[in-house]
Amino acid sequence: MAINNGDFVRLNFTGKIKENDEIFDTTFEDVAKEAGLFDENKEYKPIPIIVGGNHLLPAIEEAIVGLEAGDSKTIEIDSENAFGPRNKQLIQLIPMKEFKRQGMTPVPGMKITSEGSTGKILTVNGGRVKVDFNHELAGKDLIFDVDVTEIIDNDEDKIKSMIELHYAAPNMDINKTVIDIDGDVVNITLDDVAKFDQKSYMDVTFARFRIAKDIWENMDFEKVNFVDSFEKKQEEDEEEAEE
Repeated sequence: MAINNGDFVRLNFTGKIKENDEIFDTTFEDVAKEAGLFDENKEYKPIPIIVGGNHLLPAIEEAIVGLEAGDSKTIEIDSENAFGPRNKQLIQLIPMKEFKRQGMTPVPGMKITSEGSTGKILTVNGGRVKVDFNHELAGKDLIFDVDVTEIIDNDEDKIKSMIELHYAAPNMDINKTVIDIDGDVVNITLDDVAKFDQKSYMDVTFARFRIAKDIWENMDFEKVNFVDSFEKKQEEDEEEAEE
């Protein structure tokens, strides 16, 4: 079955900068380790996306239309269609006193956040700090090696795939998430671990909204409920826990 827009798929990829073959992202653990990118807090496995859902660069999603499960493709993306050209106006000089006010000691290579934008400190010279707020891949032509591992066709698995994508919680077992479909309503009860997530209330709300939005826009459901319930333990359960 060939991939179409709106399909739920899983894929592996490795992203490289075209000019020097430097790897900047991958879903393969061994590749990440070899490239010095390994993050022990990241789970390396095929990622779920909706084709055309803007979960990856649009150029990647467009390029995999027509592929089938098991297919591979190398996709070249010029900077205009990747992260755009570099903008000199996004390189700013910030007075050192602003950092001191925040209790920060700026050093080259440090990343900072200002007014919702992330920047990288380029130089520290006297009373001024040069910060680049361009995306780190701006102005770069990119290459992605993509492997389509699965086309998801079951409604419950589609919903779970969006939970995996948007609600990445450490130690959460997606197999313990319960999906109850009642007509055009989806009821989602996450793994109990999610009840004690350390994310902020706003982050949790946004994650749930993104899950619901993808379901509304790409499946035949009108309402998504997230069910949080806490049950009183029986005395024998409490005694066992104490032991």
